[in-house]
Amino acid sequence: MSATPPIAAEEQPRPPGTLASDRSAQGLWQSIDWREHQRWIVVDGTPVNTIAIGPERAGAGQSLVFVHGLSGSWPNWLEQLPVFAREHRVIAIDLPGFGHSPMPRWPDSDRRLSIAGYARLLDRLLDQLAIDAAAVIGNSMGGFIAAELAIAYPQRVERVVLVSAAGVSTHQHRGSTHAMPALRRLERILMAAGAWTASKSDTVARRGRLRDATLSVVARHPRRLPAPLAAEQLRGAGKPGFIQGFEAVLDYEIRERLGEIACPTLIVWGDHDRLIGVRDADVFAELIPNSRKVVFEDTGHVAMLERPEAFNRLLAEFLSE
Repeated sequence: MSATPPIAAEEQPRPPGTLASDRSAQGLWQSIDWREHQRWIVVDGTPVNTIAIGPERAGAGQSLVFVHGLSGSWPNWLEQLPVFAREHRVIAIDLPGFGHSPMPRWPDSDRRLSIAGYARLLDRLLDQLAIDAAAVIGNSMGGFIAAELAIAYPQRVERVVLVSAAGVSTHQHRGSTHAMPALRRLERILMAAGAWTASKSDTVARRGRLRDATLSVVARHPRRLPAPLAAEQLRGAGKPGFIQGFEAVLDYEIRERLGEIACPTLIVWGDHDRLIGVRDADVFAELIPNSRKVVFEDTGHVAMLERPEAFNRLLAEFLSE
C-alpha cells in the first residue's frame, strides 16, 4: 500500500507547523508531527501523498475524506484534520499533479487530468485503505470531484459536503474556441505566478500587503489568517497539474446529473466568493434532492480556513444528523 516517495529527499514535504518563529501561533495543527501520519499510496501506478490520522479501531466514527481544490494541497484542511481525528478516521490527499503528488501515470486513453479520473482515483484509494464508505468534503475543484464521486460511486459516499464547489457556472467560462489562445496564456501566467509565490511563501505570509495581494482572490480578509497557516496554503501553488486541472474544471458537465446524488448533502459558501459566485450554491441546492445550504457572511472561497470554528461546528452537526 505504501511506496517509496517519488521525490528526492531534499524535496520531501516539509511538515506544517515547523516554522520556528511561528511556534507560538494558535492552531492545533501546529502541535502535530504530520510526518507520522504521511504515507505514499500507489493508485494505478501513481504515488499519492496521503495523510491518514485518527482511530482505526472498530466502532470509531465514520471516515472522513477531505479533497482540496485547484492550486491547493492537503494543508487546505489543517484546521479540520486534528479536530475531527479525535473521533473519526480522517484522510486528506494531494491530488495527482498537486502538492507533492506527481502527475498521474494513468492509461494512454486518460493521461490528462479529469474530474472523472480523480473520482475513480479516490474510489480506488479508499479501497486500498479498506474504507468501504466515507463522508467526503471537497472545496472548489475538490467539491466538484466529491460530487462526481457521489454520482459515479454512490456506495463510497455516505455524506458529501460541497464548499464553494466548482461544476456549475465554471463549465460555461471556457467560451468560444477563439478565446482559447488567450486562456492558455492566462493559465501559464497564473501557474508561473503561483510557482513564485510558493517559493516565497514564508515571506509573503508574514507581510500583510503581499498576503493580501496573493490570497485576496480566495479569502475575504487574508490578513486575518494566521501567518503560518497562510504560508502553508501558498506553498501548494504553482504545481504541474494546474493547467490541466483548470481545463478539466472548465470541460466537465455535471449539472444535469446532480439530481443523482442520493446521500445527504451540505452546501457551504461564502457570500463574498470572488471565484465562484454564491448563486451557484442556489443551483446546487435546487438540483441535489437531499441537500441544505449554509452561506457564511463576509467570507470568501475558503470558508474552512476563514471561519474554521463555525465551519467545524457546522460539519460536526451535519455528520451527527
